[in-house]
Amino acid sequence: MAKLTLMECRKFIDAVFEKAGQMGVPVACAIVGPEGHIIALERMDDAGFITPDTARAKAFTMAAFRSMSPRFSDGLVIQHWFKERNPQMLANASVFTNGQIVASGGCSPIFSGDEMVGAYGISGGTSGQDEQMSDYARPKVGWSHRPATDNLPQEAKDQINAIYRQVGLTDRFL
Repeated sequence: MAKLTLMECRKFIDAVFEKAGQMGVPVACAIVGPEGHIIALERMDDAGFITPDTARAKAFTMAAFRSMSPRFSDGLVIQHWFKERNPQMLANASVFTNGQIVASGGCSPIFSGDEMVGAYGISGGTSGQDEQMSDYARPKVGWSHRPATDNLPQEAKDQINAIYRQVGLTDRFL
């Protein structure tokens, strides 16, 4: 069983903060293990006081929903899937997890081969800005946000790609 190390989490956070600095957007970044337990959490000096809690909740949400279904490839998909199908369920999930559920962009699972080894969340910018930071940081540490073996049914891919188009992410697709 693969697992994330604090050292690689620190490298990811450093890369996120580097990009955030370039963008002029102070953020917080959280990384959790596959069960949703925190590994690392940091907040830039000028980031809002609530950003660490939001980043941690995004990471927890990603771990929880991705472990439930491979259909949940990132926070934007979770957000729009529930918005279209059952928005009350997402609100209820937040309540019964004591506020640990936040569905938004800027969070994704982390894979080692086909094994989900954790998830991260970034908070402080818009969903799009948080996504840009994660897209910049992932390759710097060699993390993948998708499993090595693609077993997702075409129907699910079509649904996810439709969500990406709805939110204006025409460069992202499965």
